[in-house]
Amino acid sequence: MRILIVDDVPDNIRVLSRMLVDDGHQVSAATNGRAALKLAASCAPDLILLDVMMPEMDGYQVCAALKADPLLRSIPVIFITALSDAEDETRGLALGAVDYIAKPFKEAIVRLRVRTHLELKRQRDILSQLSHLDGLTGIPNRRAFDERLDREWRRAVRAGEHLAAAMVDIDHFKEYNDAHGHLAGDDCLRRVAEALAAGLERAGDFIARYGGEEFICLLNGVDDQGTAVVAERLRADIESLQLPHGASPVSPWVTVSVGAASRRPTHETAPSEVVAAADLQLFTAKRLGRNRISVAL
Repeated sequence: MRILIVDDVPDNIRVLSRMLVDDGHQVSAATNGRAALKLAASCAPDLILLDVMMPEMDGYQVCAALKADPLLRSIPVIFITALSDAEDETRGLALGAVDYIAKPFKEAIVRLRVRTHLELKRQRDILSQLSHLDGLTGIPNRRAFDERLDREWRRAVRAGEHLAAAMVDIDHFKEYNDAHGHLAGDDCLRRVAEALAAGLERAGDFIARYGGEEFICLLNGVDDQGTAVVAERLRADIESLQLPHGASPVSPWVTVSVGAASRRPTHETAPSEVVAAADLQLFTAKRLGRNRISVAL
């Protein structure tokens, strides 16, 4: 697993690195707080060993900054320090640290505490992944989408790139359930989710079940024209499944309507804007007869 060591004394970094590399971990290091925050953001460590006493930005300040960042706050922090006062430990734990390791280092203690907190993080990660999946379709759920949208919006602001959303709604799904039964409806949702996920060809694209028979996709770095291409491909992919729909006035098969929009995020705009724009286009696609796409231009 990935471990970040933060200490202004290179000898301490070397000692800790040797222990951790011998245990099979990937180790990166920083000698000051600002560099540590940059490394944490770029390499996403599974655990941070953080010295308390450092010039300019001490360990308490670094820990507070980590816990204030939504993308970094879940990384466990173990303080490494020669301080032994109970008030110092209390302060660190109150900031969100999970443990302390005293200097001078005792190798057995370091290894056991690191192993314990990495295992606890692994278990938390598994639970978090399960809580972010839709139980019926197995793809990410609305909660996962909301968190991903926030991250991708901020990333797009920094990069100056477009971010697009495509909302997908199964046409006349209530009638499908009435005609074919709810078990068939569940199977239909699974088949549609699988096809939509397969239709997103780029690694950075994301799909989630938004609710009921609605799905939503996030597309990185895609302008209006590119968004329209993806939206039409998704629509065609579902129609090509040829899932019989005995109660649809649109087609003998299960079809979808897709509303999509692309935006260039800024510090003055909100992530909800691209979703609202896509939702408006979905309404347009349904109003115009369904089994079609509508893209904001």
